Amino acid sequence: MMAAYFNEMVGGESGQVREHYHAFDAWLQRQPPERIERKRAEADLTFRRVGITFAVYGDGAGTERLIPFDTIPRIIPAHEWTALQAGLAQRVQALNMFVHDIYHDQNIIKAGIMPAQQIVQNAQYRPEMQGISVPSDIYAHIAGVDIVRAGQGEFYVLEDNLRVPSGVSYMLEDRKMMMRLFPELFAHHRIAPVEHYPDMLLENLRSVAPTGVNDPTVVVMTPGMYNSAYFEHAFLAQQMGVELVEGKDLFVDADQVWMRTIRGPKRVDVIYRRLDDDFLDPLAFRPDSSLGVPGLLSAYRAGRVTLANAIGTGVADDKSIYPFVPDMIKFYLSEQPLLNNVPTWQCRKPDDLSYTLANLDKLVVKEVHGAGGYGMLIGPAASKQQIEDFRRRLIAKPEGYIAQPTLALSACPTYVENGIAPRHIDLRPFVLSGKTISMVPGGLTRVALQEGSLVVNSSQGGGTKDTWILEE
Repeated sequence: MMAAYFNEMVGGESGQVREHYHAFDAWLQRQPPERIERKRAEADLTFRRVGITFAVYGDGAGTERLIPFDTIPRIIPAHEWTALQAGLAQRVQALNMFVHDIYHDQNIIKAGIMPAQQIVQNAQYRPEMQGISVPSDIYAHIAGVDIVRAGQGEFYVLEDNLRVPSGVSYMLEDRKMMMRLFPELFAHHRIAPVEHYPDMLLENLRSVAPTGVNDPTVVVMTPGMYNSAYFEHAFLAQQMGVELVEGKDLFVDADQVWMRTIRGPKRVDVIYRRLDDDFLDPLAFRPDSSLGVPGLLSAYRAGRVTLANAIGTGVADDKSIYPFVPDMIKFYLSEQPLLNNVPTWQCRKPDDLSYTLANLDKLVVKEVHGAGGYGMLIGPAASKQQIEDFRRRLIAKPEGYIAQPTLALSACPTYVENGIAPRHIDLRPFVLSGKTISMVPGGLTRVALQEGSLVVNSSQGGGTKDTWILEE
């Protein structure tokens, strides 16, 4: 039986509405159910018309799905956000320092804090990046850090997403939708704005242009319209007022990247790339990639173009590296971590493996390279057959897995078929690193719409909510 969860809106044994939800709850009590239902239908229709969909790979229908949107916001008071923001900035700063270190002096290995094989044998480690300098020593320009609440409401970092973190477009569109559907709420609540994120992102990208470039040209590079997050690629390019390009739109000449335009070639200085390392340059990585730009790594090595995020950043968001992040913070910053990790067993360690195998029915077990809610076992929700199948995989390749306790994720009231009911949620704030570290107040709240489910990923049927940070 899962432990009782923290309810974001209602607290304590008496079931009193939490103070920061008082005004919203009073408004909700006054709303006729038919008005809310009408507004929910309007949101679905608008999202579908605008094309805010998510392609699910392997889906038998082969169609794009609408990500369900819930009209009850997730509300966080200012003091909680202030603490969360400080912890996020600290964490991302340490992660950037770690990536720089492993591709240069490797001091964290020399100090005996992390085994060398954890890095050099990692699938995301790119030896081609060894010794390459990047502007301002920033590798993860955009980080999406997944935060959960458990216990009495304590925040924990569930995972760090440093490669091509997605979801920020849904954060922005959810806010726009709530303002359209219920403008009166924004007149009576002091809700911190998020709509300036594209401006912050562009300013951040321009700040890390190659040395000597005063008026940098920024582009968003997409794998193309069949990518599951293509809507977001197009949305961010449009919102920043920059070109959306594919690999075929770019070429390299004399270690400089150029964009084909109707007025002739135009120099490109910063590429916000939304495709994985393997596909970036067929001359350096996968030779069969038709998505990348031949010679891009050469231009990058020469310091003539900035890639956001940097090649090789994925080594820091791998789940096998996650348990070491608190040690990174202490090592690089000489500080105690402000945000805790979820307790984690590393199955490559014999004792941790033994514990995991003995408690599979109680734990969440994840592939270290897994993403999107795939390749994982949620023990309490799994059948005996699923547990035994996973046991065999774990024994065959223990280094490929970590295990964690099954956290009772916090829940937020959510509209479901039978009315309003609590559903489990997480939060993905987006942290920008350039000359400074910045973030808009909020993030993407994802909600597991199935009763009892802890899997919030869009690819697994999760939905989204607007996230309100209340200003004092």
